[in-house]
Amino acid sequence: MPFSIIRNDITKIECDAIVNAANSSLLGGGGVDGAIHRAAGKGLFLECMKLHGCKTGEAKITGGYNLPCKYIIHTVGPVWRGGSHGEKELLQSCYKNSLQLAKEHNCESVAFPLISSGIYGYPKQQAFDVAVDVIKNFLTENDMDITLVIFDRTSFELGKDYSNDICEYIDQNYVDAHTDTSRRAIFKSKSAVCSVPMNTAVCEDSISLSDDLKLVIENQIDESFSEMLLRKIDEKGMTDVQCYKKANIDRKLFSKIRSDRLYKPKKETAIAFAIALELSLEETKDMLMKAGFALSHSNKFDIIIEFFINKNIYDIYEINEALFSFDQKLLGA
Repeated sequence: MPFSIIRNDITKIECDAIVNAANSSLLGGGGVDGAIHRAAGKGLFLECMKLHGCKTGEAKITGGYNLPCKYIIHTVGPVWRGGSHGEKELLQSCYKNSLQLAKEHNCESVAFPLISSGIYGYPKQQAFDVAVDVIKNFLTENDMDITLVIFDRTSFELGKDYSNDICEYIDQNYVDAHTDTSRRAIFKSKSAVCSVPMNTAVCEDSISLSDDLKLVIENQIDESFSEMLLRKIDEKGMTDVQCYKKANIDRKLFSKIRSDRLYKPKKETAIAFAIALELSLEETKDMLMKAGFALSHSNKFDIIIEFFINKNIYDIYEINEALFSFDQKLLGA
């Protein structure tokens, strides 16, 4: 997908470029900077010596050396001094300049750490919000796969005001489908009764029945997911580009969906389009049904999606932030 959030070690990410939260010398340090230099090897240090440092908010590029990437983009984030010394603008520049360098070097995929949120003391939620805002704006005009790499669980906590509301909504609506042993027993019993022996004879008129069934299906089949999606895009007055970008969907995947009326998307993809189109809960359920899915209260992912739709919150970046914090799959391709 164009934008994703993962928990991982950024030195392990395979992509065109990773971004290093460097210090102004570019010669290595602690945290992410030190980890990248150690993993990349001595060649990186020697190239960085030729760059003569980097100013806060700016970015410079080197080779990837022993890392599984073509390039390393080094940017120097601001030290947090209370927020009144231009820290936000400098942090925005880090992301903007890094993305511009990636674009100039024809990178199709870039991985960022959460810049300045470590020893530089930038509040993590505010650092996250800056990163997402800049990346979101960049992706409205550009095609690139961008990953925000969060090192561990303690590095990220959902900070939105509705986080407690989500927990409460989950508590109120979550159903543990695995506790109803009586239903499992009934299902097992019915399965045994309805099973067909392997040596059952084939009905003589099975061929004609098959033909009749095909005819019924052709005459009665409902609007497909792809057809509903394209109809809804037109009804909302959106362009295809506006829709797939708002849904955090790759252009190539959208082209496949558009060209194949019977395309079967993943559940996260179908929901992403429903969010992009700002569909009501009933409309979302209808779109999911076209793709062969449903929303269930035995699934925390589904409950979180339902929560946001009921709140009329259709920002896929906010929703993905919440899904990430609850260890759920993100929306998009």
